Amino acid sequence: MRVLVAGGAGYIGSHTVLSLVADGHEVVIADDFSNAKPTVLPRLEELAGTTLTSHRIDLTDRVATDRLFATERLDAVIHFAGLKAVGESAEKPLAYYDTNLSSTFSLLAAMRAHDVRRFVFSSSATVYGDSAPVPYHEDYRPLDASSPYGSTKVMIERVLSDVAHAEGFRVALLRYFNPVGAHESGTIGEDPQGIPNNLMPFIAQVAVGRRERLTVFGADYPTLDGTCRRDYIHVADLADGHVAALDHLDQMSAPVRAFNLGSGEPSSVLEMIAAFERASGRQIPYDVGPRRAGDLAEFWGDPARAATELGWRTSRSIDDMCADTWRWQSANPHGYPDA
Repeated sequence: MRVLVAGGAGYIGSHTVLSLVADGHEVVIADDFSNAKPTVLPRLEELAGTTLTSHRIDLTDRVATDRLFATERLDAVIHFAGLKAVGESAEKPLAYYDTNLSSTFSLLAAMRAHDVRRFVFSSSATVYGDSAPVPYHEDYRPLDASSPYGSTKVMIERVLSDVAHAEGFRVALLRYFNPVGAHESGTIGEDPQGIPNNLMPFIAQVAVGRRERLTVFGADYPTLDGTCRRDYIHVADLADGHVAALDHLDQMSAPVRAFNLGSGEPSSVLEMIAAFERASGRQIPYDVGPRRAGDLAEFWGDPARAATELGWRTSRSIDDMCADTWRWQSANPHGYPDA
């Protein structure tokens, strides 16, 4: 298929581009580079061994998005584009609702106009909210996110479900947990702008000397070592999950289907620090601070549906995640160059 990867220059999008090419698909990248740098593109082409078509475009612009679909013959869309920081979404809720919903509406309108009916959506485990029992199951209701970011995911899932049933779309909703790691070459990886919001890039920046110390937010949770436990997934496994979902769309028994993409086995903050110290050979200094508002003690998902229906499961350990992250960060201590 010829696949539009919306947000294809970003962290997960760029790795998915490589998985798509490896699976024999042709890729068109659309990105406004608000959370990514254009310098990722030549690296992607080198790794893919082919020239990639890319467009700098604001996908909230319906006219520009329709023009893109008129220009490029497309068979499917994988939608990563949008704002994604939970904490920032609480500070700037209108920006999150506007950007994340508008880009989805723009894509759907262009898809309908140009008869493109296959859609894979980058959703999130945040849709399960604070009350769902672990492990999370796809059929849990009601979905009730606790942040504006998560609420945009819940809303978009509802929109996509309605559109799929009414207009003949085939939609996979991919709910995933904590993507970490980097391409095994160390050529592409996670390059957060400003202070990292997530654990792994912060650890990596401490290890490489960009930051002095890590703060562990709370060590008094009801877990084995007192720190939060999360379901970490290697970004390469996650990318393969998107390709598996795309390849499965036409065989789904229903027009829309949700899938958890995770390992099903959580790791604690202290376990991740220890794994990174093993991978890097460097000590990660940290302080224990107070709990962070909104953090759950632990959560993870049941990935059985993805294994059964998509034939997908994770294959990389937390040691692999840390080794690949360190290879990327040590070779690119300041991330991608600006130009």
